[in-house]
Amino acid sequence: MAPLAPGRPAACLLALLSVVTALSLAAPGLAAGKTGQVTVFWGRNKAEGSLREACDSGMYTMVTMSFLDVFGAKGKYHLDLSGHDLSAVGADIKHCQSKGVPVSLSVGGYGTGYSLPSNRSALDLFDHLWNSYLGGSNPGVPRPFGDAWLDGIDLFLEHGTPADRYDVLALELAKHNIRGGPGKPLHLTATVRCGYPPAAHVGRALATGILERVHVRIYEESDKACNQYGAWEEAWDRWTAAYPATRFFIGLTADEKSYQWIHPKNVYYGITPVVQKKDNYGGVMLWDRYFDKQSDYSSYIKYYA
Repeated sequence: MAPLAPGRPAACLLALLSVVTALSLAAPGLAAGKTGQVTVFWGRNKAEGSLREACDSGMYTMVTMSFLDVFGAKGKYHLDLSGHDLSAVGADIKHCQSKGVPVSLSVGGYGTGYSLPSNRSALDLFDHLWNSYLGGSNPGVPRPFGDAWLDGIDLFLEHGTPADRYDVLALELAKHNIRGGPGKPLHLTATVRCGYPPAAHVGRALATGILERVHVRIYEESDKACNQYGAWEEAWDRWTAAYPATRFFIGLTADEKSYQWIHPKNVYYGITPVVQKKDNYGGVMLWDRYFDKQSDYSSYIKYYA
């Protein structure tokens, strides 16, 4: 793993200084809250390899496919897995599940082709998810992955308005919290920007209190709320305090060319001692499998998580 490049912008350096400061103030033994849980996003680059390969790596305890990136008022839906052969994904999902690695689908993403402006649109999206990817069996609805059932739904709501009804979607998913087989609950999660409080449309979903866990991304260069000295620690404190019944995962980028990449040594000495102090710490989320395959970041992180 390459050392931290000296020419990175001030924001990154401030972030690293911040974690060093946190370490110096921390009492011994604060890293005792390890869970070993590492979630990775898969589906953003065909060169990342297959889903089966990701699960066989032994690096991850959950894989989140991304994204269902079109849905809403117009009744259209679009799954974007960046050119991966969908005909092979169903068998790969079953393979991952057989190894004890659950697979979920993230809805939303960085595009702008989605919204849930009404209760009806939220219920329509639920119907689509249930019958296309989960335990439903409507013969008129195509299933991209055949008879494979996903284990969860993730809300990655980078765009939205206060009127969006993701709370209705979450509640409807919770009513059907068995994905098809007995004893196999549906995992409901969200992936959010670091800054707290969340945007209104995200907050509505979180306010339902039914999301199992939240991934807090501290690697977004554009997230000004967390690119200042000490800001990510403050945000983490506020997130974990606001939703004490929810498990929180710290979101890191595996892209060592990113300005917001954090060297594994700094994760070990500066990040994990801070985040693992919280009773509702859950683990680490990595963005994403493609970058991790290049940098081998998870080979370090899995032992720190």
